[in-house]
Amino acid sequence: MSQTYAETLQYLYSNLPMFQRIGAAALKNDLSNTQKLCEALGNPQNKFKSIHIAGTNGKGSTSHMLASVFQSAGYKTGLYTSPHLKEFTERIRVNGAEIEKSFVVDFAERVKPLIAEIEPSFFEITVVMAFDYFVFCGVDIAIVEVGLGGRLDSTNVIRPELSVITNIGWDHKDILGDTLEKIAGEKAGIIKPNVPVVISERQPGIDKVFLDRTKKQKATLFFASEEYHVEQHVVEGRVTLEVLRDREVLLNEITLPLQGFYQRKNIAGVLKAVNLMRGMGWTITGQQLRQGLEQVVQQTGLKGRWQILSTQPLTVCDTGHNVDGMHEVVRQIEAQAYQKLFMVIGMVKDKDIRDVLALLPKDANYYFCQAKIPRALDAESLSAMALAAGLHGKVVSDVNEAIGEARKQATKDDMIFIGGSTFVVAEINDL
Repeated sequence: MSQTYAETLQYLYSNLPMFQRIGAAALKNDLSNTQKLCEALGNPQNKFKSIHIAGTNGKGSTSHMLASVFQSAGYKTGLYTSPHLKEFTERIRVNGAEIEKSFVVDFAERVKPLIAEIEPSFFEITVVMAFDYFVFCGVDIAIVEVGLGGRLDSTNVIRPELSVITNIGWDHKDILGDTLEKIAGEKAGIIKPNVPVVISERQPGIDKVFLDRTKKQKATLFFASEEYHVEQHVVEGRVTLEVLRDREVLLNEITLPLQGFYQRKNIAGVLKAVNLMRGMGWTITGQQLRQGLEQVVQQTGLKGRWQILSTQPLTVCDTGHNVDGMHEVVRQIEAQAYQKLFMVIGMVKDKDIRDVLALLPKDANYYFCQAKIPRALDAESLSAMALAAGLHGKVVSDVNEAIGEARKQATKDDMIFIGGSTFVVAEINDL
């Protein structure tokens, strides 16, 4: 079985253009491929209820939290996210369990003639596979995360119960636009006629893009950050949250397994989404909500979000890779107690990374590495760019060798951080 599955993956990887490997060349400028694939499979996208989630940062965490909450409430819950870290099957889950490899093999066999005819991208095929699987499993609801942007993303063929947009920041400027307004316009493309929209974080100047779009689509808009007040407390390195709504405590001292400071921004959007879905007849008790949030990693398998790999020395990885994501990561590093800081960093070459490098701590010892994908920026080039930004260290190209070097140098009172790119985190052994 595993050999057949391995052959199937090889077929998909080698025959279909894949964004995470080659970048923008894998993208198609409309939804026609996805629509044709869906049509040929009986339009599975219309046969299950869903929540659609877009945003620059936080959409993965938000998707997993919502999936976990619906699971805790007893609903059969589909979850589609991308990219995967270790194994392709992570992208498609039902009640936290990854799609069976046998289904991946059977699906690929079924659509081979379509692949030859339509020539879709890797992402287009995986989206339609997810939709087909959700129908096969008879899910009550699916949480569907946008891959890139929103308007032209393959997932944008669904008509969800609710849309959620987490926030807007600088990422994929070459594809989504060179202003935050243009990027917001692409994300706003998931807003559908008469489908309510939650914006997790109201950002001045950008909110107008969403207000205009919802007005056009006759949709109702909710800014979650205006309704929910989130207080964050850090005690002995553990982050707890308290959430208030209209001065009333809604969640008291909740400790998320997702310990990133940035989760305070996502939680408001999650709570508003749950509240609206309750209003549509979905039953989720306060206890189920809390359980879903507190057990999100256990129930959905989410990895790489301020994930603590060991404590002596404190070793943390995080998939944050753009300016806003890295800003939050650096804030959290600064809040830790350590003597020396070691940073194992790798990045991709199709982004302007100078603004990210400018944020990184100057007093850390760096190990520059590169993930084993064509998009990876070679470690020598990264080292040269980092040096220009005042960062000093050495080149150790292999991710795990770089981590090993850092571990050799660090004492139990030091800190090691691993990140800069999702693909660096993906290569960590025993993640």
